Amino acid sequence: MAVYPAALWEFVDLPTPPPVTVASQRAASHRPAHAAAGSAVSAMGAVTDDEVIRKRLLIDGDGAGDDRRINLLVKSFIKWCNAGSQEEGYSQYQRMLSTLSQCEFSMGKTLLVYDMNLREMENYEKIYKDIENNIAGAHEKIAECKKQILQAKRIRKNRQEYDALAKVIQYHPDRHETLKELDALGKELQHLSHIKESVEDKLELRRKQFHVLLSTIHELQQTLENDEKLSEVEESQESSIETETKQ
Repeated sequence: MAVYPAALWEFVDLPTPPPVTVASQRAASHRPAHAAAGSAVSAMGAVTDDEVIRKRLLIDGDGAGDDRRINLLVKSFIKWCNAGSQEEGYSQYQRMLSTLSQCEFSMGKTLLVYDMNLREMENYEKIYKDIENNIAGAHEKIAECKKQILQAKRIRKNRQEYDALAKVIQYHPDRHETLKELDALGKELQHLSHIKESVEDKLELRRKQFHVLLSTIHELQQTLENDEKLSEVEESQESSIETETKQ
């Protein structure tokens, strides 16, 4: 019978066999098949259901078919233990090695997937940090855009006020024409001032002349009154003289 490897005992949760020596191989080759099978079955009988379930959950936790391979490996091991000839034992031994290789391949694949998941987690953390930085940058850009919007609104308001003032200014002449009009009005005002002074001088002269005329008229009237009084006195004297002469 072929010698079974020590790695097999890790999957079936049986006690680890002693180291294989040349003497033990010879003894195993002369040992009856039913004795080896009996010892294996007695060892497997010591395995509890909880331990089997625990092993299944650990081995086939991701549903990749490892549990089926382990069951196949256990069946091959039992067949190997119950093999009646060396050729049959060697065939079962090769099957167990093939199944173990498949399990090792699945384990390696699982480790690679695990490493890939770790790298993906690191990548996701990096992406998360990048997203946080981008969000912070976006908040800063939003704040800057708000400032720009307020400034644009202020500029637009100023432009609207400028346009309104420009429309009002368009209804009035420009500065050059206004200055010309002011100059003309100033000259006209100066001319009118001279006219006013001339008229005032003439009025003052006429006032003085009128005053002199009034004074002359008053004196003339006084003179006429005096003449009338004198003529009356003279007439009265003449009448009195005539009266005296007649007497």
